[in-house]
Amino acid sequence: MLWLYRILFLPVMVVLAPRYLWRMRKRGGYGAKFAQRFGGHEELPAKKPGVRRIWLQAVSVGEMLAIGPVLEALQRDGQRGEGTPPPHGVEIYLTTTTSTGYRVAQERYAGSVAGVGYFPIDWWWFSRRAWKRIEPDLVILTEGERWPEHLHQANVRGVPVIAINARMSDRTIRRLKRFPFAARAVLGGLTRVLPGSARDEKRFRELGVAAERLTMTGNIKLDVRIAPLADGEWTRLRRELGFRDGLIVLGSSTWPGEEAALIEAWRAAKAAGAAASLLLVPRHAERRGEIERLLQAAKVTFHLRSRGAADGPVDVTVGDTTGELRKLTQLADLVFVGKSLLRNEGGQTPVEAAALRKPILFGPAMSNFRAIADELLACGAAIEVADAAALSERVAELLGDAVKREAMAAAAENWQRENAGAVERTVAVIREELARLG
Repeated sequence: MLWLYRILFLPVMVVLAPRYLWRMRKRGGYGAKFAQRFGGHEELPAKKPGVRRIWLQAVSVGEMLAIGPVLEALQRDGQRGEGTPPPHGVEIYLTTTTSTGYRVAQERYAGSVAGVGYFPIDWWWFSRRAWKRIEPDLVILTEGERWPEHLHQANVRGVPVIAINARMSDRTIRRLKRFPFAARAVLGGLTRVLPGSARDEKRFRELGVAAERLTMTGNIKLDVRIAPLADGEWTRLRRELGFRDGLIVLGSSTWPGEEAALIEAWRAAKAAGAAASLLLVPRHAERRGEIERLLQAAKVTFHLRSRGAADGPVDVTVGDTTGELRKLTQLADLVFVGKSLLRNEGGQTPVEAAALRKPILFGPAMSNFRAIADELLACGAAIEVADAAALSERVAELLGDAVKREAMAAAAENWQRENAGAVERTVAVIREELARLG
């Protein structure tokens, strides 16, 4: 059915282009390397004898941060010649979809990879053009990245494709079960599938992925290593952000509507006697203007992180910068995970909050991280809130109960520790596929 996908892709792209171009302009940072969206990547130097080139696609910031330990392990293998006989080297070409993901890739990995670029639009000529310039020996896709044309280009060249940290959301499995031909198109081209949870593994089996192609490695984000803030940095950051003495409630990767709900929850906690500040970190920093208007209407004092250090204490701080969420989370006493409440759907990852030993709240719409959310609920590390009213009730309750917060934090820490090891298992499978290349 690839021919149908190719025929329909262009008219659908034309219809959707205005919306996406507006979004790109609003978020900013998409002008540079724009030709790469159409396969116009710079030609890489010719591959050296014995060096395998891996094309690794990580869609955005979260995936870029998560692949760090995998990249380090593969690069160490290449330096030692470990993993395949005879000894070989490995070089990695890293692509992403978002401008924020590209910025993080440049900051963290530009000096250690063969190149950093944008993933091409998944249409025949654009994808083929990128493939001819990158010429990978192995392709790695993260999480939900499964593009029919990209997979076809790999298959016609005999290039193996590994899906790491592979997940299947509630909505995606419903759609693929309804359209089996689409499931074959996006799953049939995968050489190996490494699910991030037992629930995801079961879903891939239900969609027909053969057992010999499935290896349950677990979620590499659970192996996250976050450098702790030094004592002096912790104090300085609190001052820069305008926090008063007291507790901090964090809205982590919030979406529209959730900031208003958190403001009301913070007010309810204050009314109950809690000394607390509110930290809002929107999923998309370009929403700062919308959030600023909301805070002005709410008649609270506030500060935007992007404007430098606060002049003095404020009620609400907005973390409207990129790549700082892990640092800011360390200041929090209670974390609400966004995209999970009101009209939003899918949820953002709660993994970093758990790894940083924080008590967690989220709404019912956590379908993108359902297995993780269920595990955190079961072990007592998280509480699900049905709506904005329930959020206010729980925030006030937990800010007034240090014993409960500590019990949830300890449960989060234990859960993260018990689920570690996914990076090692993931790299082992990648080594197997490199070995098969000879």
